[in-house]
Amino acid sequence: MDPPDDSGAPSPVVVVATNDAWNVVNYRKGLITGLQERGYRIAVLAPPGRHSTEIERMGVEFHPVPMAARGMSPLADLRTLLAFRSVFRRVRPAAVLGFTVKPNIYGSIASGMFRIPVISNVSGLGTVFTRDSMLRRLVEALYRYAFRQSQVVFFQNRDDATLFTERKIVRPEQIKLLPGSGIDLNRFAPTQRARASKFEFLFVGRLLWAKGLSELAKATRELKSAGEDFNVRIAGIPAGDDKDSVSLDTINSWEKEGLIDYLGSVKDVRPLIASADCVVLPSYYREGVPRSLLEAAAMATPTITTDWPGCRDAVDDGATGYLCQPRSISSLATAMRRMLQLDEAERQAMGRAARTKMERQFSETVVIDAYLDALGNLAAKRS
Repeated sequence: MDPPDDSGAPSPVVVVATNDAWNVVNYRKGLITGLQERGYRIAVLAPPGRHSTEIERMGVEFHPVPMAARGMSPLADLRTLLAFRSVFRRVRPAAVLGFTVKPNIYGSIASGMFRIPVISNVSGLGTVFTRDSMLRRLVEALYRYAFRQSQVVFFQNRDDATLFTERKIVRPEQIKLLPGSGIDLNRFAPTQRARASKFEFLFVGRLLWAKGLSELAKATRELKSAGEDFNVRIAGIPAGDDKDSVSLDTINSWEKEGLIDYLGSVKDVRPLIASADCVVLPSYYREGVPRSLLEAAAMATPTITTDWPGCRDAVDDGATGYLCQPRSISSLATAMRRMLQLDEAERQAMGRAARTKMERQFSETVVIDAYLDALGNLAAKRS
């Protein structure tokens, strides 16, 4: 699996498999570029969509596969598995890098049919793992079977790794930890702030109840009723047919009440972060490490989030932001009030500490190096 030498040998193909082409464009571009610079040829497997052409502009092969990001239709999932198998038969990749649930499961199973090495990435567990259910037990069983094919399973926080070890889904020797998806510290950098007339909280993410949106609306109502003067801006869209999705009717009702300003879908969040005084994510979703927190911190913006797997990894409580208890309106309101009461110099110091934390722990280069090391180790085992 070594990158090509001067002998003219073809470049080894590495497959990146995910449930959404958008995920590749927004979260994996740096990794793909890093692998390309080391001589690997990249093939992306994802459902077709409007971001497919952007992937091809990255100098990457794109292979569309049918995949429902959610839902457990046996027939639909069988089509996904067969599509993976068909592509792997044609491409014969040197390794498969799996991201998100179904590519991790069905991509790994298909890889096993051809003895292709797999490097999996568990970037959070979502709502399935927040409660015991038949669906959770089914997903665990599928993971357990699929991960037998994985040489490495990357986790983005220690809580998820511990859970998968305790449930015997992975073996301890398979596990490696990553700092989330990594953050491009050049793209997300501190900038001159364009101050709004009022203090501004910003939420960025999919509109899911488990992201703490109800708690945010209620905490905002409580603080404004007590005389606090600030704005809450929300950027994001409903999560399709997800049962946990917050409807636009609910969002619009909060906006009419004066609790929030709704911005909808935003292509570039950097101007929003630059104008915000604090990014808030009161999530009890099983995050990997939330991207919005990393982006805010990289831009030297303080954050508020929950003391919850993945979320707490991104914040040093009291130094780079504040932690609150998940599902607690009063705890969130207290954290927001504490942030409001800081003076400008104190918030700037908190933002600088956040940026330093990102430089120390969450640089995208750490993620790229980890994948290059894993691929190198696979090559060494084969030689």
